[in-house]
Amino acid sequence: MLDAAVGLARAINYRSAGTVEYLYDPADHAVYFLEMNTRLQVEHPVTEAITGIDLIDWQLRIAQGAALSMTQDQIPCTGHAIEVRVSAENPAEGFLPQTGALSLWQPPQGPGLRLDSGVGQGSEVSHHYDSMIAKLIAHAPDRQSAIQRAVKGIDDFATGGVGLNLTYQRALLCHPDFAAVTHFTSGLDAMFPGGWSAPVADPT
Repeated sequence: MLDAAVGLARAINYRSAGTVEYLYDPADHAVYFLEMNTRLQVEHPVTEAITGIDLIDWQLRIAQGAALSMTQDQIPCTGHAIEVRVSAENPAEGFLPQTGALSLWQPPQGPGLRLDSGVGQGSEVSHHYDSMIAKLIAHAPDRQSAIQRAVKGIDDFATGGVGLNLTYQRALLCHPDFAAVTHFTSGLDAMFPGGWSAPVADPT
């Protein structure tokens, strides 16, 4: 996939940040080209986490005519990273958008955790914008450790005033199919037969 992406960019003399997307079929290990976006994607912090490269900085430098400071072969890739999209929505009600004021907003902190967000305590979440209000990125030496770090990040995330999808994201991260990398795009019905329901707190 990397060779194909680099070859595609070279073929069209592309000289800026961009994202090439593929679909991967694990049954026969086939890779299918999907699209190329001539911009960074919302998942770019995952790439930044495993490479240690500030892609926004590179994008701005290239736009100003600067040369890249390293070659493709010099770009490191270490560990595994997972991004959790924190959205103001109710997954148990068809992902119905949630609005209102964030009365509590205390993101998790710790090694290997990063939060990209445009809100803070007291911010008003409006229906005029996309429901995603933050991204929680977990980076660790391997996939299982990254999952564990992301789950702990969700557990340590204190919020109030607006319903979020954190409990649903936690359920996805903890599902055996996700751990075994057997999940797929249309597999939510199989992962959550009858639909996902938020856990009910034990009154005791």
